[in-house]
Amino acid sequence: MVDDNKVIRQLIRVNLELEGIEVVTAADGAECLEVVQQVRPDLITLDVVMPRLNGLRTAARLRSDPRTAGIPLVIVSACSQHEVESGLDVGVDAFLAKPFEPQELVRVVQSLIDSPTGRVRGSGDAEAAAGHAGS
Repeated sequence: MVDDNKVIRQLIRVNLELEGIEVVTAADGAECLEVVQQVRPDLITLDVVMPRLNGLRTAARLRSDPRTAGIPLVIVSACSQHEVESGLDVGVDAFLAKPFEPQELVRVVQSLIDSPTGRVRGSGDAEAAAGHAGS
């Protein structure tokens, strides 16, 4: 789970841990790339706007590395239409608009972890996020 906002990191951590999901956090994309080599996560959530390395560039790097290319990626951010399109271009699997409902976060994460294809359909998918891009 990657976000430069400590409060958001804690909110995501608590909601996922309550569902029995182990959470490792990073404050930005550069730290995420380091952590992901030590801990092989089942899924990564990324904010878009972060210092050093933003979420979309982090996603692109994760997708270009054979060791991390198959990890499902979820953008959790107040995304613009351009950011959603850019995320789709680099292979992001789902989008969740901030502010988000904790239940929706859990649903999207569990769906991706449980999905054999690493794709989730429903309100957490790219088309739904594109509709919420301005919110």
